[in-house]
Formats: sequence, C-alpha cells, structure tokens
Amino acid sequence: MEVLYLEDCYLKEFVTTVESVKDDKFVVLDKTPFYPNSGGQPHDTGMIIKDTEEFMVVYAAKFGNDINHEVSKTGLVPGDKVKAVIDWNRRYLFMKYHTASHILAAIIHNETGARISGNQIGEDKTRVDFNLEDFDRELIQTYEIKVNEVIDQKLPVNLDILPRDEAFQIPSVVKLKDAFPPDIQEIRVITIPGVDRQACGGTHVANTGEIPHIEIFKAENKGKNNRRIYFRFIN
Repeated sequence: MEVLYLEDCYLKEFVTTVESVKDDKFVVLDKTPFYPNSGGQPHDTGMIIKDTEEFMVVYAAKFGNDINHEVSKTGLVPGDKVKAVIDWNRRYLFMKYHTASHILAAIIHNETGARISGNQIGEDKTRVDFNLEDFDRELIQTYEIKVNEVIDQKLPVNLDILPRDEAFQIPSVVKLKDAFPPDIQEIRVITIPGVDRQACGGTHVANTGEIPHIEIFKAENKGKNNRRIYFRFIN
C-alpha cells in the first residue's frame, strides 16, 4: 500500500483501487490519502466513491502494513476503481493543531529540557504531556507568547523522507534510534527552521502562518513526573 499523505498532506482526493475487503466493511486500497488513528492524531474521515455511489469512511486504522478504511455500508469488492476523498476541514484542522503542538513542545523543551511523553489532538482543543518533575505555572504565559511569535514568523514547515543513516545524524532523531525497527530504512522528518526537527509520521501545514494563535487554557499535574498542558485556537 502506498501512503500518500506522507509526501503530500494537502492531497484531498485520489483515484485508486480496492485491494481487499474484510467483513464487507474493512477496505484496503492500493493507494490512500487517509490518515489512520495514530500518534495522538485522530483518523481522517471522508468517503470512497464507486461510480456515483458513496461509501462513508467512518474510521481508519493501521493493521500491519495496511491502512484499513471502515465504510458505512457494503458493496465494495476487490478490483473496484474508486475515488478516495477525505474530509478536508477535519484534516486541515488536525494539521494545524499537530504543527502547533510541535512548536509548543519544542519551546518547552528549550526552556526546561522536558520531552514530550504523550499528546492528543482534538477538534476543539489539544493536550500535550511532558516528562517534567517541576512545573512552573508562571512560565505558561511565556510559552503561549513564544508559540504565537513562531506562528507570526510564517516559517516553512518541511517534510523530508531521509535514509535511515542520514536521519540518525540529527540529534533529536538519534535519541529515538531504538524505537525504529531494523527494517525501517527511511525516516520522515519534520523541520521548522530554528524551532524544531523531529521524526514524525503525522500531517502538518506547510507554513506556520497557516496556524491560528493559540491559547493555553489549562495546566495540570498527571503523576510524579508528568505535566499536561491544554491549548486551543483563538482566531
């Protein structure tokens, strides 16, 4: 299966072929623009269109090397030529939240040394967890200001698929070296110049200027060394 969003997060639809169908509703395509539920980013929704008939995609998840698309009704069979269409408004919102979470995580890491330990992107808010022993709430406002400054700089957000050895020359990536199975020969890296460079399989905007300003509206302790920040868009 060819995963199209890895190189083009802005691809909204694509003509492809049904490879397999399980239990009449779990569809694997030859090529797909759909993002599966993974890494704190929710799955894409949308539709698969066969001729003039629409099959709503209500869920997408990765099983093994394949992305399965759960459709709302039966009727698709292997060999069908179809158009896969994502719900662009949902995808684009998650792209903006995902890139904003990278900026916030990078700023907090630079300020405190903390690394991200979890995140969950949502439609009305996003949370980011950090492995941090001490949590200075007075600094939270400064993090918000710095994120918005990066947004206002309209920096490019670059996505590169690098050979494994080249990716492991990047300090932030080499720290995750043990997380990559030996058979993974290429690693996708997101770069925001002067701000962040990380291995990431999610979808992102092409420029920070596409992101609305954020508001950090909640911060809480979630265990001995876990701190959680919630933010949302304000414009």
